[in-house]
Amino acid sequence: AGMRTVGVALSRDRWYVESVGPERLPTSSFAFASGSRTDVSRGKQLMGVHSVKIDGPFDGTPGDTAARRTVFVCRPATEADEAPCARRILGQLARRAFRRPATDTDVQRLFAQYEFGREEGGFDAGIQRAVEAMLVDPEFLFRVESDPAGTPPGSNYRISDLELASRLSFFLWSSIPDDELLDIAVAGRLRHADVLETQVRRMLGDARSEAFLTSFFGQWLWLRNMATAKPDLKAFPEFDENLREAFQRETAMFLESQVREDRSVLELLTADYTFVNETLARHYDIPYVYGSHFRRVTLEDDRRSGLLGQGAILTVTSYPNRTSPVVRGKWLLETILGAPPPPPPPNVPPFPESTGAAPTTVRARMEQHRKNPACAACHAQLDPLGFALENFNAVGRWRATEADVAVDASGALPSGRKFDGPAEFRQALVAHEDAFVTNLTEQLLTYALGRGVEPFDMPAVRQILREAQTQDYRWSAFVVSIVKSLPFQMRRARS
Repeated sequence: AGMRTVGVALSRDRWYVESVGPERLPTSSFAFASGSRTDVSRGKQLMGVHSVKIDGPFDGTPGDTAARRTVFVCRPATEADEAPCARRILGQLARRAFRRPATDTDVQRLFAQYEFGREEGGFDAGIQRAVEAMLVDPEFLFRVESDPAGTPPGSNYRISDLELASRLSFFLWSSIPDDELLDIAVAGRLRHADVLETQVRRMLGDARSEAFLTSFFGQWLWLRNMATAKPDLKAFPEFDENLREAFQRETAMFLESQVREDRSVLELLTADYTFVNETLARHYDIPYVYGSHFRRVTLEDDRRSGLLGQGAILTVTSYPNRTSPVVRGKWLLETILGAPPPPPPPNVPPFPESTGAAPTTVRARMEQHRKNPACAACHAQLDPLGFALENFNAVGRWRATEADVAVDASGALPSGRKFDGPAEFRQALVAHEDAFVTNLTEQLLTYALGRGVEPFDMPAVRQILREAQTQDYRWSAFVVSIVKSLPFQMRRARS
């Protein structure tokens, strides 16, 4: 049981031996014959590990693991001690599972299941049977928020401290409240502003908040799509699983540093640093980085500043074989500016692919595509933003030319402000920070509430923005303000 590191290496009778190595691993190797001579006539052998399978343990018995110690908070010394110990175990587990103090009814219902299991296989089997029943209980599977007795239908009311504790823990940890949070909620002190803020900051600093970082940013920034992105290896032979993993790791570490260090959310666009290993540094043309471990590096120029210069973002907003100003423009409008474009009209003619004859660049073909009146209206909003990132190819590598033609990365924001290249584009976005921080607030509130932001939520959105602005738009300011907001702390009774 537990995490283990498993290593797999190519045997040393291959042409390639592990080292810093060439820029790209060869796709094939020649087998060595006896002695030191290479037998080319025997043909090529593919290099790579297809899969690894691990079986076992066989006939294993439970050990003294951290999980078992969490469950078995006591051990009966005699048969007479079993029932009191079982009730103690089930009471503590029910408190965690149901996210509230366990009642006598809760414990008795689980104890009845324990007795069935106890008859069949002893004390451990009884606890197992009770835990199985607990895990299918509706109060474990759902966050139940019931209207208090006497609440007028359709009225708004403040939820209880225990319900607030669950909302907070699932927002920041995607899991149940811990004992400290539950104890404060049981004491009725969680709704006090200073206590609530202290708990929010504690939970943000806890390692369990990684679930918030992964889930929220994965949804908002399309980062989940990186796992299934399939760039065309003929067009981009440098892309492999090592680079995919490096893209994912870079962005995850960057976002974690932004939140953990409580930086301004505007640095998502302007940060002058990132995290790379040798594979990624080579892809980004960053010198003097060696080895597989990631380290923080300061960017020497501003063309890769912030998220918009990172390979994960640039790859998930491209097609497998080329960049797409339309997809990137749509991503920028929706994700960064919060102004999604209208859906495309029916019967849109296909985009003209390059056939070897002019025009060959994506921008030139896009201009040809826009000559169709049915296409011009949508593309007028999308293309100028997408062109800002044309210096990055479909796997995020910098390029000055495309098809032997200088890349034209000029465009204009919907406000009319012009830019030329990714650096000026970022400056233009920061100059219109209101659109970005408002959209971020709505996205964060949507994630916290588990529902979309409605028109009646906009006063709360504006209040969150005002409070965050006084603290330089720091991450903690947004999270604390959301948790203190009326939509997060209140509920509407059923009509």
